[in-house]
Amino acid sequence: MTTPATSVKLGDDLKSRVQQLAQRQQRSSHRIMCEAIRVYVEKEEAKEQFAQEALASWSSYKQNGKHLTGQEVREWLQTWGTDNEPGIPECHE
Repeated sequence: MTTPATSVKLGDDLKSRVQQLAQRQQRSSHRIMCEAIRVYVEKEEAKEQFAQEALASWSSYKQNGKHLTGQEVREWLQTWGTDNEPGIPECHE
C-alpha cells in the first residue's frame, strides 16, 4: 500500500539549510526532513505519555495516599545497572 504524498512548504532559508546539511551528510533532503519529523513526533508523543502517566499517578495518590519520596526514587535509581539493584520499591502512605 502506498502512502499519499504530503507536501511541506519551507521558507527559503530553512530549505537551503536542509539542502546544505543533506549535501554534507551525503543524504537526500527528503531523508533529512523525514528524520527530523520522526524525531519531533516521537518527542511530542513521549511528552504526552509522560503527562498522562503523571496525571494517572496523581489520581492514584489522591485515592490511596501511597507514594515514594523523591529521595527514595533517587536512591533506587542509583542502584540501576549494579549488582545491588533491587526490585521496584513499595509505595507507602
